[in-house]
Amino acid sequence: MSELHTSEITLKVGLDENRVPENLTWSAEDGGIVNEEAKAMLLSVWDSKNKESLKIDLWTKDMPVDEMKIFFHQTLVSLSDTFMKATQDEKMTATMKDFCEYFAEKLELKK
Repeated sequence: MSELHTSEITLKVGLDENRVPENLTWSAEDGGIVNEEAKAMLLSVWDSKNKESLKIDLWTKDMPVDEMKIFFHQTLVSLSDTFMKATQDEKMTATMKDFCEYFAEKLELKK
């Protein structure tokens, strides 16, 4: 019988006196990432028992709004790609990609 391998991803959140995130770091040693700084993070997990997603959305107080808009756009594009890999639903993926284009256009992200 083969030995089960586990991999650990850690997130550290530095908070100010009001418990507002001042810094975020993450590590994924299997990927060669150790205490890498981040300005924002979105984490979703699926609770199969309750059939609902649970999420943590954090950003540091010095995260620029213009970068947050880009972060959201790139996240939406990535979710479209993940949706396609998970479901093979080409029609809905195309609809999601269309929305991503619309989102970028309205926020003037594409120059």
